[in-house]
Amino acid sequence: MGGTRPGVPFARRIRRHPGLIPLIGFIGLGLGSAALYLLRLALYSPDVSWDKKNNPEPWNKLGPTDQYKFLAVSTDYKKLKKERPNF
Repeated sequence: MGGTRPGVPFARRIRRHPGLIPLIGFIGLGLGSAALYLLRLALYSPDVSWDKKNNPEPWNKLGPTDQYKFLAVSTDYKKLKKERPNF
């Protein structure tokens, strides 16, 4: 089991082992989708408040028909009624 030399370019190593190309592709796809999901959570989640001066509690501005879950299988948010008081 020989070690890899630091001077050998990445493309030359891939040409020697073409079976690694799908592995690198799937790892890149997984990292990219995880980064996009974290970005979506940071921007659209009602639990995160980036502007403390103008909107300190963004979860209070959500209506009963706002869908904030990523995937809602059995809930139709347009048919929900408001079950909380107005403040």
